[in-house]
Parts: sequence; C-alpha cells; structure tokens
Amino acid sequence: MDNSKLKSRMSDKVQELQKPVEVMNTTADTSLAPVNSAYLALTNNALDLIRANLKSQPLTLDLFDIVKSPSGGSTVFSVPGLAGDEPAKELMGIVLDYTTPRAYWDSPDPVEGTPPVCLSQNSIISNDGKACAHCPYNDFGSKDGESNAKACKESVLLFLLRPDNIIPLLVRVPVTSKPRFLKYSTRLLSPLTPISSVVTKITLEKATSKGGKPYALFNFEAVSTLTPEESDHARAYARQFMEIVNAAQMVPELAEAS
Repeated sequence: MDNSKLKSRMSDKVQELQKPVEVMNTTADTSLAPVNSAYLALTNNALDLIRANLKSQPLTLDLFDIVKSPSGGSTVFSVPGLAGDEPAKELMGIVLDYTTPRAYWDSPDPVEGTPPVCLSQNSIISNDGKACAHCPYNDFGSKDGESNAKACKESVLLFLLRPDNIIPLLVRVPVTSKPRFLKYSTRLLSPLTPISSVVTKITLEKATSKGGKPYALFNFEAVSTLTPEESDHARAYARQFMEIVNAAQMVPELAEAS
C-alpha cells in the first residue's frame, strides 16, 4: 500500500507541533464600557468573562454552535439549543465578522471530520501558497463531470451574535448562496454602513438545481440599525473577539468543518 500521502501528512503534523504555540493573553485589557442594548454581549464585559472562563485554553470549534444549510430544500434552520436542536424559520443577529473558507477532499464523499487535502482561509490563496483561481478543482464540473459543481468546496462562515448569547452562532452559508451574501454586504457599502452595525435577518427559500434536486437558498435583510453607541461597541467587540479566534489558530479548523 502506498503510504506516501500518510507520511506527508504526518510530516506536516510534526512540523506544526514544532511551531511556537500562541495562547490567549488572559491579562490583556479587553474591557468595553457597557451600553444600553438588547444584546447581552454589549451590556457586559463579555470578553473578560470569555477569557476568564477559558484561561489559556484555545477557543476550539467544538465550543461553538453551528448552523448548516438544511437538506432537501427545507426552509427551516436547525439551531442547537440547551434542550437539543430547535427549528427556526429565521436567524436574527449582528454579523460580527465572516470568513470565506474552501477545502478539497480527494474523496467524493469524505467522512465528516476528515481533514481536507487542500484548504484556503480566504478562497483566494491556499495554505500552501497556490492561487485558488488557477486550480483545476475550482473549475465548474470538476466534482464529478456530470453536474456543474466544483470539486473544491467553498462557503461563507458567519459569526452571528444573537441578543441572548455572548458567543456568536456560526452560520455556514453554502456556495450557492455565497453571491447573495456578498451582494448584501456590498449593498451596505452604499450608505457607508459596516455589516456589524445592522441587525441582519437570515431566511431560506426553496430552489431546484438544473438536475432537479431541491436545495435551500439563503436570503439576507438588514432589519434595523444599531445606535451609534451600540455600533461602536459591536465593532470593538468583533475586533477583539476575532483576535481571540485568530490567536487560537482556528481558521483552518473552520475550513475543515463540513
């Protein structure tokens, strides 16, 4: 059996383990003056609480609740809750930030949790320094030769802050709805509105592929604008929260989540 690929991955893992480990700076001053808001994270020193609870432990993916696109064209989200998954017709909150990861597996149907052969944190440059635009797995139809799908799976991952939670909900937007989200975020540029200064509502609508398969399309709508004080606080919270995420080196892990 050819073990060259396995040896290569093990070598990469060893090199990664030899790198200096970055941990969260628990002594950093992250206090933000609380404001009058319906959002719990903006009314408390939530960042200090997060850092105190986690201490120097990394903020790993399994600490987040993740919402994925429903299958079969369903227009109802399945949202993790204290009593298990709960159905929701819409998601509402502040988009603190988002990433645009993509990943390629050499198997057409990889087992969930299997690391990809190649991944990118921004859908532009892969982790090994190659341009995604020139990759053959980025071509339409490269997945199976029958559909128009790409072999390299891309998506948008939103950090959605809800009113009653200081940890954002991760919402994975599939590639079919990626243009809709990018158009939504671009429209906010016209009135010079940061995406973290509005309350975004996310809903689903049923659609059908060219092959006759039903799937869900995401819709994005700005339903209200935060007050200037809330907006300033939300931007600061987003910046410092994403610093924690980046310090935990979690972005590659986000790309691997299928």
